[in-house]
Amino acid sequence: MPLATNDVRRFADLDDTDRAILSELTADGRLPNNALAERVGVAPSTCLTRTRALRECGAIRGFHAEVDPAAVGLPLQALVSVRLTAHERAAVDAFRARSVRLPGVVAVFHVAGAEDYVLHVRAASADALRDFVLDHLAVDPAVLHTQTSLIFEQARGMG
Repeated sequence: MPLATNDVRRFADLDDTDRAILSELTADGRLPNNALAERVGVAPSTCLTRTRALRECGAIRGFHAEVDPAAVGLPLQALVSVRLTAHERAAVDAFRARSVRLPGVVAVFHVAGAEDYVLHVRAASADALRDFVLDHLAVDPAVLHTQTSLIFEQARGMG
């Protein structure tokens, strides 16, 4: 989901407590409310209210489990860079809307530079990755060029 200018302004209003809640949940999204409240120095009821407000305003987009891709049969990961044929807003928005629904796509990044998008993809094998690129990207008239980089190792940063 792109970040709109009004979202940036809305997030600028977050205070130190809100940012502390976001930081703690980034490190451990399963942190119970009582422990979260203690870590950020507020009452549990205050923490719960603020966490709900952070979800409602979109600062917290959701909660998920970080699962080893091999455990679900998708041990191969790649970053697929995509250059589009046209850069009109409608074409760019349409590609993003299609790409997030493609099988195996974990994340879609709209980037600056020589390429327009980078897709984080998981696949069962090298053959499955090749088929993904050929069946979904190479045949897309909006796609001018792709370049695939295999991911050998992934480590999560503290961000």
